[in-house]
Amino acid sequence: MSDGGTLLSDIPTTTLTRAQRRWRKAYLTIYSTRMMLSLISKSRQESEKSPPRYPVLEIQPTVSQNQVVLNSFDPFVYKTTLRMLENKDLKHLHVLGGVEGVATALGVSSDNGIGGSKDDITRRSQIFGTNSYHKPPPKGFRYFLIGAFKNTAIFILLVWAALALAFGIKQHGVEEGWYEGVSIIVAVLLMVALSAVSNLIEETQSNERKELSINIKVEVVRDARHQQVSLFDLVVGDVVLLRTGDQIPADGLFLKGYRLEVDESSMTGENDFVEVNSNHNPFLLSGTKVVDGYGQMLVVSVGMNTTWGRMMSSIADDQSNEKTQLQARLDKLICSIEKLGFSLAFLVLAYLLFNYFTGKTKDKNGNKEYNGSKTDLDAIFKSVAHILTATVATLVAAILSGLPVAVTLTLAYSMKRMMADQAMVKKLSGYEKMSSATVVCTEKTGILTLKQMKVTEFWLGQESIKKDSRDMVASNVRELFYQAVGLNTTGGVYKPVSGSVPEFSGSPTEKAILSWATQELGMNMEKVKQKYTILQVETFNSDKKRSGVSIRKTDDNTIHVHWKGAAEMILAMCSQYYENNGVTKTIDEDERQKTENMIDSMAAKGLRCIAFAHKKIFKEEMQYNEDGNTHQTLREDDLTLLGIVTLKDPCRPGEKTDVEICKSAGLGIKMITGDNVFTAKAIARECGILQYKAQAKNDEEVVEGKQFRNYTPEDRMEKVDKIRVMARSSPFDKLLMVKCLKEKGHVVVVTGEDNNDAPALKKADIGLWMGIQGCEIAKESSDIVILDDKFTTVATTLKWGRCFNNNIKTFIQFQLTFNIAALVINVVAGFVPGNKIPLTAVQLVWVNIILDTLVALALATERPTDELMKNPPQGHTEPIITNIMWRNLLYQALYQIAVLLILQFVGESIFKVSPEVNGTMVFNTFFLCQVFSFFNARKLEKTNVFRGIHKNKLYLGLMGVAILVQFLKVEILNKFASKERLNWRQWLTCNALGAFTLPIGFIVKFIHVPEKPVLLINSDESVSSTAKRAEEFLTLINENKINLEAPFHIKDYFNALNLRCVERLYGDHGLDMMGILRKNPALALPKFNSSEAVAR
Repeated sequence: MSDGGTLLSDIPTTTLTRAQRRWRKAYLTIYSTRMMLSLISKSRQESEKSPPRYPVLEIQPTVSQNQVVLNSFDPFVYKTTLRMLENKDLKHLHVLGGVEGVATALGVSSDNGIGGSKDDITRRSQIFGTNSYHKPPPKGFRYFLIGAFKNTAIFILLVWAALALAFGIKQHGVEEGWYEGVSIIVAVLLMVALSAVSNLIEETQSNERKELSINIKVEVVRDARHQQVSLFDLVVGDVVLLRTGDQIPADGLFLKGYRLEVDESSMTGENDFVEVNSNHNPFLLSGTKVVDGYGQMLVVSVGMNTTWGRMMSSIADDQSNEKTQLQARLDKLICSIEKLGFSLAFLVLAYLLFNYFTGKTKDKNGNKEYNGSKTDLDAIFKSVAHILTATVATLVAAILSGLPVAVTLTLAYSMKRMMADQAMVKKLSGYEKMSSATVVCTEKTGILTLKQMKVTEFWLGQESIKKDSRDMVASNVRELFYQAVGLNTTGGVYKPVSGSVPEFSGSPTEKAILSWATQELGMNMEKVKQKYTILQVETFNSDKKRSGVSIRKTDDNTIHVHWKGAAEMILAMCSQYYENNGVTKTIDEDERQKTENMIDSMAAKGLRCIAFAHKKIFKEEMQYNEDGNTHQTLREDDLTLLGIVTLKDPCRPGEKTDVEICKSAGLGIKMITGDNVFTAKAIARECGILQYKAQAKNDEEVVEGKQFRNYTPEDRMEKVDKIRVMARSSPFDKLLMVKCLKEKGHVVVVTGEDNNDAPALKKADIGLWMGIQGCEIAKESSDIVILDDKFTTVATTLKWGRCFNNNIKTFIQFQLTFNIAALVINVVAGFVPGNKIPLTAVQLVWVNIILDTLVALALATERPTDELMKNPPQGHTEPIITNIMWRNLLYQALYQIAVLLILQFVGESIFKVSPEVNGTMVFNTFFLCQVFSFFNARKLEKTNVFRGIHKNKLYLGLMGVAILVQFLKVEILNKFASKERLNWRQWLTCNALGAFTLPIGFIVKFIHVPEKPVLLINSDESVSSTAKRAEEFLTLINENKINLEAPFHIKDYFNALNLRCVERLYGDHGLDMMGILRKNPALALPKFNSSEAVAR
């Protein structure tokens, strides 16, 4: 057969007919399959005589017992294995020897994992590839440069630059005529380059955020040790530990585990959860998520060899083009100002052209400039060129080129500094809302506490076991504790060969209990696992607050059920208890009351009480679910209480101060925990959330989850603001509180880490994910990642949010002062017959480039101050330009308009200077007014604008650079602006007129402004009301209260929505509009479907 196969394969394909090629292909397929079966059979028969050979790889042992070296690799067979995995081909898996056969072929021990040496990992990466997918090339500088040229204002400026260059050369010759035209071209190119650099920074930052978001940590077993590795460092052969909430990082096969259920909707589109087990479905696909249970998987393919990797690489990434609510509002502001500028420029153009061609304008000698056919064509062109100069200058005055740059630079700097402060922004929309936050709903464990748990007390019956636990506990009780701790856990114990201190893995609670059982009770976890077989596992449930396991003892086949969880809940399941001598006693009412009192007294000290219960059952007593033998139901009654341990998790140092800072900033702090109400009260008092002397209010301030959910809707809405602590809460209770707070108009911040927290994180305005031990499902629903799990970082993030908002408002006030003043000055001067425009296009572009860039950099480096946390939160529907800002900028603009118009019309006679020098003084004074105006804008409400300025040396340096560059512009590069130099007296005059904006700014801050917005520019009230109506409507759809068979309901509704509102509803309010349309395609509107925002 082998010779025939060789002979057939050696026949040249060029001499075969089409039919012969088909026969040859069929034969080779059969031949390859038989050879694979033959190899597997032969390898099993000769495994004791010679080194094993497998269909994928050859391996051989090395010095380390757990490490293997890969010798050979058959790409064809491996590709067949990958197809088997993608197609979930169970028969093909059996042909390969099952999961164990694949593991052995990959050189993996299912218990100890791969060797994990550097050479081993490098070799596997070279053979099977890395766990990354091909990404589209990032957009470069050239892409954004081309995009910047598409701006209408830039196009007009370039056209005008070309005309100015032509007119200048014609009028003054090549030697001097090119100054103005080239100046405009250079200035415009600088503006375009600045815009491109700004967009490039934004794109780069967006890509960095995505990289950090997907770079999750994965727990693997290498050389028998549990390790945390980056998702990108995963290799084929790794044994990955999966828990509820984890994202499956690669394609692989199920090794072992219990009740593992996976959400494959991201791959299949089906919402039903899929059970994964060894018998019927051992296949695990990357990109899917674990929704229940836990287990271990063998990584078989990574990166581009997975379906998820290929799918991700084929998706064009347009997320960076999505606009946040702030960016959309700023775009609207820029668009409104530019439209105003275009309108006024058109009026100026029409007015000046009308005056010129009707003979109303006169030259220096008092003669009409236009005399019909008698006027020379060159003179007409020259006059029209001057008119166009005035028009373009008016247009440039309305360009807010610095605003996008300021936002980008401020975001870039603040997010970089936040990373140093242990906070990573995932979604800009959430970060922008931080300044409006009014309530923080925080967890207790790991945020307010250190998450460094330690067993402090051990109770057997009514007796506290202080020391020498092993000797004081009867051997039969001790053996039951070994079962309860060593088998009813998701943690593990690793003992190094060298005999050093054991390493513990798992949650902080699991690690504390495992450490106690190992060191105090002398538990050997490996021996315990060898003595017993796990039959069934009930994973920890946040509603029931317990986990359970049923096991069979190998020696006598006896079956034991163990439960572990919240002490008062486990106690309710027990009818007996063990004493330390091993004797069981009945729990009567008196004993039960004593035990409950003991639990409450421990909880009042801030201790967490965990109880263990046991039940020995016979096979005929085993209970099963409705589906028969699939899952055994664990006994939950008539149990025997083994004992209770108390765990201490100390509060973090300094948390009380941070809580007080947040309170002083007008934020309400609510602690939501699953712990006992007494434990919750103790920790809340220690952290400053509850006051020690406020006992009378405790009934209103502290509730349990069950009590809160049983309130009537009216009572909940009335009491939710008063609640400070919610104990024994479920994920539903947390979500319910967030909904109530949002209905009352609060902007809610929620912290979370578990998959159960995902609904509350998604519903909240700002979701904060705890990054140390949080799961991926919760991470996807969050906006910001807290890398160190500290409440201090939460407070710092709130401070950064307010700083960002304050910096943007500062720049808007500065920018609009400049634009309004320049626009009014040029328009007024343009309507005065025979008068030249005081601020030319070149000068305004110069101010835009120099000042806007340097001011944006100065603002970006402004750090948050404690002063920001003394102000109340900003309303989320508040206009982006507040009454205070209007007051400040209008008075500043009015002063500049008055001073510069006086200089323009009577400056020559006042200062006895030539028109050219007077024009330079106008330009110089305008520039210096903007410099001092920025100092005024530093503090929107405070009178002392220089407070804390010495801490930002870069700020002072950049303002110094701006003045120096302006000096060089006037004194050295004056030809490019068609201006004259100034003497020192004229410089002093310009500085004095500019500096006078400081006392003006000081005085106007004493003028009271109403709280209600007067000018509702960019108010979000209409959007919020539309969002509320849309949310109510979609809720009715989801609750099946609207007939989906009558599509006119939704069509009429969506037709009434403004397209931008739809974009914000979808992007910022998290409404599942696409889900509704996907389920009901007939409801889709052409306008709605064509929206790029909704398509994304």
